[in-house]
Amino acid sequence: MYLPRSFKKLRILLYSVSVLFILIVISISLISGCSKNDMTTNTTGGTQGANEIFIQGMAFSPSNKTISIGTTLKWTNKDGVNHTVTSGIPGAPSGLFDSGNLSSNGTFNFIFSQVGTFKFYCKIHSSMTGTITVQ
Repeated sequence: MYLPRSFKKLRILLYSVSVLFILIVISISLISGCSKNDMTTNTTGGTQGANEIFIQGMAFSPSNKTISIGTTLKWTNKDGVNHTVTSGIPGAPSGLFDSGNLSSNGTFNFIFSQVGTFKFYCKIHSSMTGTITVQ
């Protein structure tokens, strides 16, 4: 069938726009399928160790722990958002330790080499606090 030149250009343009639209829809579907709810808790990854604190449900668990001098304590982020483990209290870090940002399943270890009571918190979520007592 013979179509004037302007109709052929229009047909090519419509075809190109249709293909572009399909690619955009596929891209959006893939991107949204890869996202996760920021408040979800990551349930993968085993049992909590005796000298381990889980970060889950926007809290440290347990938030208070007593350990012996020389113990290495491990924090594991089980949340779907970043957290920190920072010594001190919100707004006044003590400088003893700071994990930096821990992504999901990230860990931080610290050896407690002196007796005392050590407060810690999350710099990103200042309502998250805890205390380590070293005997």
